[in-house]
Amino acid sequence: MSITPLNRKFSVAPMLDWTDRHCRYFLRLFSKHTLLYTEMVTTGAIIFGKGDYLGFNTEEHPLALQLGGSDPTDMARCAVLAQERGYDEVNINVGCPSDRVKNGSFGACLMAQPDVVADCVKAMQAEVDIPVTVKCRIGIDDMDEDEDFARFIDIVAGAGCDTFIVHARKAWLQGLSPKENREIPPLNYPRVHRIKETHPELSISINGGVKTLADTKTQLESVDGVMIGREVYANPYIMANVDTKIFGDAQAKSISRREAVFKMQQYIESHIERKEDAYFKPWHVARHMLGLFQGQAGGRIWRRYLSQNGTGKSPDPHLLINALSAVEAAQRELDEYNSQRDSQSSGQKS
Repeated sequence: MSITPLNRKFSVAPMLDWTDRHCRYFLRLFSKHTLLYTEMVTTGAIIFGKGDYLGFNTEEHPLALQLGGSDPTDMARCAVLAQERGYDEVNINVGCPSDRVKNGSFGACLMAQPDVVADCVKAMQAEVDIPVTVKCRIGIDDMDEDEDFARFIDIVAGAGCDTFIVHARKAWLQGLSPKENREIPPLNYPRVHRIKETHPELSISINGGVKTLADTKTQLESVDGVMIGREVYANPYIMANVDTKIFGDAQAKSISRREAVFKMQQYIESHIERKEDAYFKPWHVARHMLGLFQGQAGGRIWRRYLSQNGTGKSPDPHLLINALSAVEAAQRELDEYNSQRDSQSSGQKS
């Protein structure tokens, strides 16, 4: 099987309850090169769950499945299923700090068990041709950020993993919530940069705290890729220039916010018409779009309209178009106000 190498310069982080198939379809409108990741899916859900936990839209490629688990046999089985479904990569979660994940013996707690992660990598790579990668932290609890982290990388890389996405913070499994673990432990970018320096043969992407494309470019001077999560979700339009500014695609055309709204309205209507999901509601899509007009006139109106009209027993089937109309009406009022003010100011000066 011939596998096209993935360009990892920019990717969107796997975010539980956020990066579902609707969110990923939306984000793909802004960039054709960005590598997208699913929410973390556990081996138990895939093997024993009644739902389809591997479904995605074909438009989402390039797309990676993030897998949670620690049993090499189960991980390999799920990797095979991921490859059969058409995923471009399968990624092992060694970074999530939640109690539920820890109790399942996967996520960040595996930072202390590099041999287990190595066994999973070996078992998975023996069964699939797509890349098997690892997303991890720089350490947990009292682990030494230099020696212990370097040991983790050495052991897992020795098993055949050549790609690591590193959240440049420790995870404190005792005393901090998952939310606090995303904010309180200090970022240590130099620690990740040193891993790249000492392991130039590995692909190292950095995650945590990066919020702009300018910051992304700065990081790319030291690592191979940058992964952004919450900032993209809160302000998705920052991806509009990723293909030109990060991937260097001079032919890429950025889509306007208005165009994105119409495309996502069509997406909603197609789901309603197909009736494949009896529980589908426009809000399932709209909730991922609340930040589309972040920093723009009418942004608050957009968020309020979606929130007030997208939920309930009888949601607005034309939710996005009607919300856009409210935003554009507010923008016209602002333009008229500014025009009148400028005219008055000009008259007073003359």
